[in-house]
Amino acid sequence: MSLRKGSQFAGLAVAIVTPLRDDRLDVDRLREQIEFQLDAGTQCIVPAGTTGESPTLSHDEHERVIAETIACVAGRAKVMAGTGSNSTAEALRLTRRAVAEGADATLQVAPYYNKPTQEGMYQHFKAIAEDVDVPVCVYNIPGRTGKNIEVETIQRLAELPGITMVKEATGSLDQCSAILGTTDLTVLSGDDSLTLPMMSVGAEGVISVAGNVVPSVMLELVKAAAAGDYTEAAKVHHRLYSLCSKMLGLSTNPIPVKAAMEMLGRDTGELRLPMVALDANERAILKETLVAFGLDGVNA
Repeated sequence: MSLRKGSQFAGLAVAIVTPLRDDRLDVDRLREQIEFQLDAGTQCIVPAGTTGESPTLSHDEHERVIAETIACVAGRAKVMAGTGSNSTAEALRLTRRAVAEGADATLQVAPYYNKPTQEGMYQHFKAIAEDVDVPVCVYNIPGRTGKNIEVETIQRLAELPGITMVKEATGSLDQCSAILGTTDLTVLSGDDSLTLPMMSVGAEGVISVAGNVVPSVMLELVKAAAAGDYTEAAKVHHRLYSLCSKMLGLSTNPIPVKAAMEMLGRDTGELRLPMVALDANERAILKETLVAFGLDGVNA
């Protein structure tokens, strides 16, 4: 039995997109997408993250996406609300509101753009962890934020009771291994294609983007790896790798996954500036990729 602090969030979490229609939040489509995830067996829904276009949501929209998600899920899965910010005060405000709505945990992205020192990172996450009574998942994605949360800082954060998880998206298996070898934190992969390698060294699941499109297949991978069936897990990994690398590699997240969901009739594909749609050549590659994966009902 795992002794890691955040093991209740092990498995498949999906960072859901935020459906838009005519530049407004499409609540009905949001509920449809959540039901799709729950029907597939997704164990945790993550609203208002980067995949959910949180940087371009208004404060009211951000809070509503989280509230509507919690209400729709209604206890059938866990909800880890994306409430991070590069302002500690703003992160605290969003997190308090999400907790009041009933969020099970909070996903806290590393402060972006202002590039705090490691001590600043520590104090930021410490302030949030000590303010709320739900588990905090530290989200480390230096490719987006411009600054890595170093292993030594994560080791310090692990000493705080409220910090229980790391969404590890550095792309470094060494950093993942160092965290797992020196802390009792639950590590969740932040890169779909690295889920199996990271689980092979002790990570407990993934916060997935591709899961918006193929949650049942992502769940197959996670379950096989968790059961130690690495032969089966490798088969699923290689099947998924082509989809993940070609689809998600076409452009900045969430542009490709929203386009894929549009092609599958599950989203309008609408984005907010400065995000722009795939061009015609990229859409052709995406359609070919979806068809090759075996998905039905793919439209141009």
